[in-house]
Amino acid sequence: MKLENSRSALLVLLNTKNFNGYKFVKEMMTIGTKAPWGNHIAFLQVLVPKPSNSESFDPLEFILSAQKSIKTKRNSLTLPLIGQILETIRKYRGSEAAAKFIHKTLKNSSIGLSNSIAPVEQMALANQPVKGLYFMVVGVSCAPQSIAITAVSYMQNLRIAMGVEKGFLDLQKFKMCLENAFQLMLEAASKSVVTDHI
Repeated sequence: MKLENSRSALLVLLNTKNFNGYKFVKEMMTIGTKAPWGNHIAFLQVLVPKPSNSESFDPLEFILSAQKSIKTKRNSLTLPLIGQILETIRKYRGSEAAAKFIHKTLKNSSIGLSNSIAPVEQMALANQPVKGLYFMVVGVSCAPQSIAITAVSYMQNLRIAMGVEKGFLDLQKFKMCLENAFQLMLEAASKSVVTDHI
């Protein structure tokens, strides 16, 4: 297969649990509760859009295209259907079979993307203020993709963490490409804001 014809698949992991405020563990463990214990996970597989021409590449257009694709799938019947499939597998074949199904889907993706909601106000652990936090799915068996990306917005600061398969790529070159991509996105977004206000 030629490299120009290859496509990358992005797996977006979503927690579909309804958050109705904080609950006591005892309440979450009650049968028939509206806020059951545990996470309700669904996922979307999205093909990463390919830039049409590298010379006229607009990073903001690329991101908006990916966002549109994710929003379209998120608002379709895909999420409820995946949720029902996972629940059916768990109910009739057990939690281990459901976990294997999720793992198989993870293995067939090049990139994993997830985010977590963090408080807007500063939190503390043992009376020590938490300045920032990250999260990652670690371990080869947990995250078999070549690249895993997680994002946390905490106290109006976005923190992005990336995990890359050992030996998959040159980390210094990858870091340089990321810094360049963030700079291109910042410049494109700044131009877009200026243009919108004129």
